[in-house]
Amino acid sequence: MYPILFEIPGLGWPIRSFGVMVVLGFLLGTHLLTRWYQNSTEDPERHSDGLAALPVWVMIGVIFGARFAYVIVELVGNTPTGQAYKADPLSVLFIWQGGLVMYGGCFGSILMGWLCLRKHKMPFKHTLDLALVAGFFGLAIGRIGCLLVGDDFGSIVDPKYADWSFPLVLHVPETLRDGSLFGEGNRGQVLWATQPWMTANAAMLGFLGMRFLKTRKYAGQVGLKLLLLYSIGRYVIEMFRGDSIRGLWDLGFTTQSTSQLVSVGLFVTCAFLLWRNRGKHEDGAAITGHANTEPDAA
Repeated sequence: MYPILFEIPGLGWPIRSFGVMVVLGFLLGTHLLTRWYQNSTEDPERHSDGLAALPVWVMIGVIFGARFAYVIVELVGNTPTGQAYKADPLSVLFIWQGGLVMYGGCFGSILMGWLCLRKHKMPFKHTLDLALVAGFFGLAIGRIGCLLVGDDFGSIVDPKYADWSFPLVLHVPETLRDGSLFGEGNRGQVLWATQPWMTANAAMLGFLGMRFLKTRKYAGQVGLKLLLLYSIGRYVIEMFRGDSIRGLWDLGFTTQSTSQLVSVGLFVTCAFLLWRNRGKHEDGAAITGHANTEPDAA
């Protein structure tokens, strides 16, 4: 794996693969959202200022939301990292040391995106539909960074499945490069290839989202469908994860990760809203050419 791609000559600053893939994914998602939004309105220049500002607001939401969720998990779980945060509260701001939670970033980006759209009088539900489809394509790229750095790794595979090939399983090298997050205990082990699974899951949701947009009955429907499907995929993949740093909770009858608990809540919420809106139909909602982008209710 390649946690560090190279160092800037003369400065010695490392260029990390995870950061590069996240930036590439963010740029792809921004490009797709901007293009789709402009194609879905008869006046592409009407919200040009809002479209220019939206990626910045979303990025702020992603970073702070993901970090906030991670810190909360560590503090509530009273882990060694959480205890370090209590001893040195300013260290919670040291994002470069690692520690981000995807669900926190997702909810943070939606909140900041809503504030930006409200400021620029842009339609929230319509934009959210487009942004989530674009965002899942971006996430598919970003998750490649998890594989390169060794983050979000899977649990050790049962020996009877160890002969399976990539991308089902992942053979961790005996010698790990500097900056690898696979951990000493995983040297030479065969792990479930959860990072490629998350990339494939995100890409699949992106393509499904494009199809959902063409048959959309109301603004917001695509977002609800994608979040519901993501919660299912994330819950299942979490069952094969091997990094306990994400927070594990003993419920007595079962042990669940933080993301699994959030997935259950997200699934129930989205399923309820889809059921409640099952008879709803807005004229011109399907994205087959131009669509109505008048401000809608949040």
